[in-house]
Amino acid sequence: MCTVVILRRPGHPWPLILAANRDEMLDRSWLPPGRHWPDRPEVVAGKDETAGGSWLGLNDHGVVAGVLNRIDSLGPEPGKRSRGELVLEALDHADASSAANYLSRLDPAAYRSFNLVIADSRDAFWLRNLGAAARGRNAPGIEAFEIPAGTSMITARDRNDPASARVQACLPRFEAAEPPEPKAGRWNSWARLMKARRPPGSEDPCAAMTIVTSRGFGTVSSSLIALPGPPKTLRERPNRPVWQFAPGRPDQTRYKKVEL
Repeated sequence: MCTVVILRRPGHPWPLILAANRDEMLDRSWLPPGRHWPDRPEVVAGKDETAGGSWLGLNDHGVVAGVLNRIDSLGPEPGKRSRGELVLEALDHADASSAANYLSRLDPAAYRSFNLVIADSRDAFWLRNLGAAARGRNAPGIEAFEIPAGTSMITARDRNDPASARVQACLPRFEAAEPPEPKAGRWNSWARLMKARRPPGSEDPCAAMTIVTSRGFGTVSSSLIALPGPPKTLRERPNRPVWQFAPGRPDQTRYKKVEL
């Protein structure tokens, strides 16, 4: 996955909105979100059929987790564990805080570099593993950072990193857009942004939200997720999380509701 956009609104009926486009080699086989793991019946996630893990998932406790490669780390490496395992391990936990604490203590040398997003309706974190080259410069292990209230974008670099062409081009658009209204089923504002190709005048294909290349790599799916807050009164019925999934490029494929 190459892009995650997060809107945090503590105290709001829908305190967390997350959008994610997965960019991958087009011939890498995968399954859409489902309960694909018999030993993890509480997990709904997309399944990478090559390595068996996931790029993005949600559990029945309301924890969402997604993993992104960092710069120059696409694909597996002999002797390293699959980064898709990290999503499943995060979703073994009942809340984002305990998941972030556990995963930040894993051996960073076991994986290629990554960014990992873990969130629930109360807390949100991104974890950073800079990889072997950075560790040679006495870099720390897996670092955990709180994602603040407001809009954040995480790509193959740090959160809201201006060195990312996508952050420069697209983050202001998400900040200015009307927020989705999950209960009413209104996602159009963010769905349009997730479909956006290269901005006019830009020479960098990575400035787009939907990536199209001639080398067999590009955006292969898109997700829109909303996590509800707790009911305000005892009589109020709780809302359920919402996951809208496009099983292809979002500029060519309709979003459909995932059965949770």
